[in-house]
Amino acid sequence: MTDNGTGRVWFITGTSSGFGRTLAEAALARGERVVATARDVRAVQDLAGRALVARLDVTDPASIQAAVDTALAEYGRIDVLVNNAGHGLVGALEELSDEQTREVLETNVFGVLAVTRAVLPHFRARRSGHIVQLSSVGGVVATPGHAIYATSKFALEGMSEALAGEVATLGIRVSIVEPGPFRTDFAGRSMVFSEPIDDYRETAAKHIRARFAESSGQQPNDPARAAEAIFKLVGTEDSPLRLPLGPEAVGAIRKKLEKQLADLEAWEAVAVDTRYAD
Repeated sequence: MTDNGTGRVWFITGTSSGFGRTLAEAALARGERVVATARDVRAVQDLAGRALVARLDVTDPASIQAAVDTALAEYGRIDVLVNNAGHGLVGALEELSDEQTREVLETNVFGVLAVTRAVLPHFRARRSGHIVQLSSVGGVVATPGHAIYATSKFALEGMSEALAGEVATLGIRVSIVEPGPFRTDFAGRSMVFSEPIDDYRETAAKHIRARFAESSGQQPNDPARAAEAIFKLVGTEDSPLRLPLGPEAVGAIRKKLEKQLADLEAWEAVAVDTRYAD
């Protein structure tokens, strides 16, 4: 049954916990309408009655299309797609198995691609829609010991930047959100750890393993404040393509960009000296 209410319709992946759950709850509190999706719908049954609950596994194309079809049948439209589902993988590049690597890429890259492509025909037909991609500070700054997670988020950012240009004239907006450490379960149950190799003790282990173990449940930033920032982003017509969230993310990204610009300027004479000799 089509619902012709006036509240925006948010289609959010990974609403069982973390940013997805916080954003869903915040949208409902604001009088918005929410399609709350998760691999295991039992984890979101408490939202039933307030939100439309749908099973969605981003690695299962049939479940993606079924969830999108259900949302359109119930509400008649989707206004905001939030690609939030994903997980991390800690370990030096050499430590990671092919299976672990592919699992992260299937979820964080190909899963996002599949959900986005399932919703885009609807957005194009309406000449309206906003895609919010949950990336990470790790999508800009690659940390030793988090190589494959960074690979997935760098890929997401490249995909989304190109997509933003492709759909800009169709009334569709794309936003990339880059959180730093927020108090979600990302560093806990959403994190997978490789079998360590001792030679990487001072790089991968030092930078990542201990930090995640110590920080889980102690992260300094509030997911509810992140949700507020995302609502402001979606509600601003000239919003930026990228929005870092948290002082740590802003600081790390600024440091990376300043160093990159300094290297570019220092090596510009070498970099541009590539023409054929006359």
